[in-house]
Amino acid sequence: MIKIRIRFEVQTERMKILVTGGVGFIGSHTVVELFNNGDIPIIIDDFRNSEPFILDRIKEITGNTPVFYNVDCLDLKGLKDVFEKEKPEGVVHFAAYKAVGESVEKPVMYYENNIGTLVNLLKLVPKHNINYFVFSSSCTVYGDPEVIPVTEQSPIQEASSPYGYTKQVCEKILQDFCKVNQSVKIVLLRYFNPIGAHPSGLIGELPNGIPNNLVPYVAQTAAGKRDQLTINGGDYSTSDGTCIRDYIHVSDLADAHVKAFAFLQKEIGNLHIFNVGTGTGSTVLEVVSAFEKATKTRVKYVIGPRREGDAVSVFADNSKIVNELNWGPKFSLEEALSHAWKWQQSLSD
Repeated sequence: MIKIRIRFEVQTERMKILVTGGVGFIGSHTVVELFNNGDIPIIIDDFRNSEPFILDRIKEITGNTPVFYNVDCLDLKGLKDVFEKEKPEGVVHFAAYKAVGESVEKPVMYYENNIGTLVNLLKLVPKHNINYFVFSSSCTVYGDPEVIPVTEQSPIQEASSPYGYTKQVCEKILQDFCKVNQSVKIVLLRYFNPIGAHPSGLIGELPNGIPNNLVPYVAQTAAGKRDQLTINGGDYSTSDGTCIRDYIHVSDLADAHVKAFAFLQKEIGNLHIFNVGTGTGSTVLEVVSAFEKATKTRVKYVIGPRREGDAVSVFADNSKIVNELNWGPKFSLEEALSHAWKWQQSLSD
C-alpha cells in the first residue's frame, strides 16, 4: 500500500491594501514588498515628505505601476472618495510627521497631523468593511526606558517628545477603537530606527532640507553636501558617550508589514503589538565607524550639545515578532549603511 502524506497549510489571500504615505521612506519600501508578495497596494500621498519620481522607481523595481492618489489624509472627503472607488481590504498607515527634534519646535503641527490623520481613517474603516489595519508606531512610546532591551510589555514612560506622545495617543485611540469594532484586526508595529535603502539604490530616505535622522546626515556629509556631522551629545552614560539605538534596514522593516497582514488573516484577536528591531543597540559613533568601514569614506564630525527629546538608550527585544510572525532581519548594519550610501551617490550624480 502506498501511503500518501497530505500537508495542510494556512493559505493567506492576496489583498488590496491602502498605503497612506506610500511614497515616503518606509512607505515606498513597503509598497515594493507588497507587490513582491502579490498584493495590490493603493498609494495615498501628498508629497510633503516625498517626491513624485519615487513612483517611477517603484515601477522600475517591481515592474508594476502603482495606483496613486494625491490626497492629504486630513482631507476626509478626499479619503472617502478613495475608499469608495478602490474598496481596499486592508490599510497600512504611514502618513505622519516623524522627527523628534522638529516635534519639539512645532508640537501643534505634529498633534494635528499625526492624530488627525488616524482619526479620519478610523471614521472610514468600519463604514467600508476594512478588516485589517497596520499602524506605524514607534519605540518612542517607551520614552526613556529603565530596563533595556524593551519588550512589548515594558512600561510606557512619559514621552520624551511631542512626536513620541502622538504615537502614544494614536495607540490608545486604536485600543479604544478595537473595543467597539471587533471585526477590525489591528497590528501596532513599534519601529526602532529605520535606515538604509533598497539594495538597488533606486529608493531610499529623502529628507527635505537638513536631515533630522542620523544616517542621511552621515551620508550627505560623506558626499560633501554637509560640512560636518554634529553628534547630539557625547556625555551620555554609554560606552563612548553617545546615544544607543537599534538600527534596522528599511527593507526588513517593510517585510514586517507584509507578514503582519498575513498574520492578521489567520490570527484570532483584534489587537496585536510587535517591536520591530534587530535586538542589538549601536551607539552613534559605532554607526559612523561602521559607515566608514562599509563605504571606505571618511565622515567629518564634531560632538555638540544634547538634543531635547532624546532618550539615552533604546533597543528591542524582538523575540515576539520573530516567534509569532516568523520575521527576522536579513541585513546587517554595514549592509544597511552601504545601501544608504549607494542611494546617496545616485542622488549626487
